[in-house]
Amino acid sequence: MFSAFRNAFKVPDLRRKILFTFLIIAVYRLGSHIPLPGVDFSQLEELRRQAETGGGIYQLINLFSGGALTNFAIFALGIMPYITSSIIMQLLAVVIPRLEALQKEGEVGQKKITQYTRYMTVVLALLQSLGIIVTANSGNLFQGISNLFPDRTVGRTALVVLTLTAGTAMIMWLGELITQRGIGNGMSILIFSSIISSLPGQGSALWATAGPLKGSVLLGLGLLIIVAVVLVEQAQRRIPVQYAKRVVGRKMYGGTSTYIPLKVNQAGVIPIIFASSLLYLPVLASSILGPNNAFSKFASNSLTRGDHPLYVIMYFTLIIFFAYFYTAITFNPIDVADNMKKYGGFIPGIRPGQPTAQYLDHILTRITLPGSLFLATIAILPLVMLGAWKIQSFPFGGTAILIVVGVGLETMKQLESQLLMRHYEGFLK
Repeated sequence: MFSAFRNAFKVPDLRRKILFTFLIIAVYRLGSHIPLPGVDFSQLEELRRQAETGGGIYQLINLFSGGALTNFAIFALGIMPYITSSIIMQLLAVVIPRLEALQKEGEVGQKKITQYTRYMTVVLALLQSLGIIVTANSGNLFQGISNLFPDRTVGRTALVVLTLTAGTAMIMWLGELITQRGIGNGMSILIFSSIISSLPGQGSALWATAGPLKGSVLLGLGLLIIVAVVLVEQAQRRIPVQYAKRVVGRKMYGGTSTYIPLKVNQAGVIPIIFASSLLYLPVLASSILGPNNAFSKFASNSLTRGDHPLYVIMYFTLIIFFAYFYTAITFNPIDVADNMKKYGGFIPGIRPGQPTAQYLDHILTRITLPGSLFLATIAILPLVMLGAWKIQSFPFGGTAILIVVGVGLETMKQLESQLLMRHYEGFLK
């Protein structure tokens, strides 16, 4: 592996891409520590303590912002508005024929969808930044902490909202710069860097809380979890496809065999994001309705604590549901079967057309079950540790480890292909 890193830096073009990526990551991390104008610094220390020891929403906020929200920095919203708008655009493409047609137009259509995603990101950033300021000042965002912006006037509020929105727009731009001139997918790399930045603190907190013996056991368990995540992320069911020979003019086409790779975890980390967002809606509604009603008491007692059994059961169930839901949206067996039939392809032993679509749907339903169960188990693992061993910070579970492993594998594959193009031995042997 060290020789592969050395080979990567031997290639001038590849070296420039790697160094440019590191430079953008440094700018992104710097923006996560520049505070917003007008914030009360005396309360930020208590806020950081809650983020380290609290459960549920605090850990989710810190995960995607890299600690920027609990610092109330200019990048406090992180990449979440962009992720939310991307998911909304994917869902709208299923129900709006115009967007579905744009998806099938290739690069031109994808550019238009990307532009729509940017506009929606800015709108969501405006709404979320205004909501954060209002709820932070009223004490509904963080328990026991209120009036974070003591000199809140209309002008100062507008300044903070514009600063947060501009920070989100800049994060979008930085991510696109990495995609165009760096290594890997820019948005994924920025999320990856946010998570990695919090791992040393979580690791030291785990060791201090658990002690040497229990800490060693947990570190060994963490390594096994990482290996399992890698295996599941790479696991796929390969459906063989045979293309019939056909003569066009004087040339013969087809006669080749290939396969359709169906991943065990087709949905990635999207089901976890969906489930977390849905479980936070009752908490948000209770903060709007006020504390003195039955619904608010139920949400406060059951859905704000990550170690509550009802929260864990609902979280586990929702992840499985959204794994099937998102897989059904992103993979259409009927379209795949029609395209195969159009180009003379068929699955051996299966008739083209509707039988092929039914076969693919059956296979996808079967392999999604173990993938969704594994995803849900990894997601609730920190909650189980919190409830069983009272460990507040477990860095080897949940969304963090899935994103780190997934982005790491994809980036390594890109570096691998770049090295192999230049006749160097890569990372993956």
